[in-house]
Amino acid sequence: MNRATVWIENVTFAEIAIGQSASLSRTLRPEDIQLFAALSGDLNPTHIDPEYAKSSQFREIVGHSMWGGALFSAILGTQFPGPGTVYVRQNLTFHRPILIGDTLTARVVVRNKFTHNHHILFDCTAYNQDGLLVIDGEAEVIAPTEKVRRPLIEPPEITISDKARRYQHLMSLVDGLPPIRMAVAHPCSEYALLGALEAADAGLITPVLVGPRPRIEAIAATLERSLSGIEIVDTPHSHASAEEAVRLCRTGACAALMKGSLHTDELMSEVVNKERGLRTGRRISHVFMADVPTYPHPLLISDAAINIEPTLEEKVDIIQNAIDLAHALGIAEPKVAILSAVETVNPKIRSTLDAAALCKMADRGQITGGLLDGPLAFDNAISLVAAKVKGIRSAVAGNADILIVPDLEAGNMLAKQLEYLANALMSGIVLGARVPIVLTSRADTAETRVASCALAQILVTAKAAPPRSTSAVG
Repeated sequence: MNRATVWIENVTFAEIAIGQSASLSRTLRPEDIQLFAALSGDLNPTHIDPEYAKSSQFREIVGHSMWGGALFSAILGTQFPGPGTVYVRQNLTFHRPILIGDTLTARVVVRNKFTHNHHILFDCTAYNQDGLLVIDGEAEVIAPTEKVRRPLIEPPEITISDKARRYQHLMSLVDGLPPIRMAVAHPCSEYALLGALEAADAGLITPVLVGPRPRIEAIAATLERSLSGIEIVDTPHSHASAEEAVRLCRTGACAALMKGSLHTDELMSEVVNKERGLRTGRRISHVFMADVPTYPHPLLISDAAINIEPTLEEKVDIIQNAIDLAHALGIAEPKVAILSAVETVNPKIRSTLDAAALCKMADRGQITGGLLDGPLAFDNAISLVAAKVKGIRSAVAGNADILIVPDLEAGNMLAKQLEYLANALMSGIVLGARVPIVLTSRADTAETRVASCALAQILVTAKAAPPRSTSAVG
């Protein structure tokens, strides 16, 4: 069924009388401030920096005064006189700030008409919800002389993607934590060395650079970065760098490991080496953390980088690793969605059988610390509406914290789609070894590299912390 057409119609110069008026009301939301700042370029910290605003005259974030002034333009251009109106001038006085949550009622009243040029002078006022005058002044327009009636075009939906703010939120999780010693294996490219130095600048890590000293120092000189005070362990080549970096972690000299410019396989072969590696009883897996602007909380995605076609047994460890990371991030009982192409068990689709088995294993205590459901299609996992339409009743569906993908291809495509099409802030970590491992890529942004080191810092700190006491539930 089509919606009834909404029309927009003007009031011509001949139809307008002195004393006529029109008004509208709007409530200021945080996203209005962000959008106005982006459109106008007015980045005054009074409007967008909460820390600065605390010490400002008003002690809190305030809206741009011209956001209120724009309400008069909205009335004049769309309502009264409406389409065909041309703004000539505006003179406004701002009497008090517009705070988040304030509702402004703007009103224009015809003061005078000028027949020779079809100009109209309006008195303008805007009061807040408490009846206090916020803005007053006048506006002059050229009124339309011909009738216009057109279908109203709805404005597009706008999503504000503030990656910098989301990055700052992630970094706030490590505020006050001590830096961890991290072995950086073969940082012999600009992106690899810069990633370690940026994480050190952020106070996340104390890097131990493992690689050929002359190459590392030459790259630092190219980057115009000082290596003063940074430990360098000289090795002849990438294989030796991987072996030594892993040894530093195995002996406890370093608490975390970061991949430099060597191949992932070269580093991971040392990590999984039975005699000199970092293996534990747990399967090693990778977890992406995606902070997506259109989703209410971060998503953990596993495994999209290590296990190509994991077996049911391997998926048990993949899930447990992701749950452990969620606990370290402060999520007491993460909701785990086990993904497939469909939300029903189908013997022809192996991932649906695995999902059903994994959920039953969780019921039997073989997977602990999280709430599992599956199989779930991607839409059911992250959309309450989609889950409701398909009649899925689940505490996980529509509100997942963790997405377990059927294989590496699906996970890698999903993670990269979120990053490049949905502007997600990405970070990632390898789990299941004795220490957390950061796998960097040449395509990683500085935020991704540093955020991944933040995850490692959180994990190391959580592992070192004494266990929290729990109360028995009667």
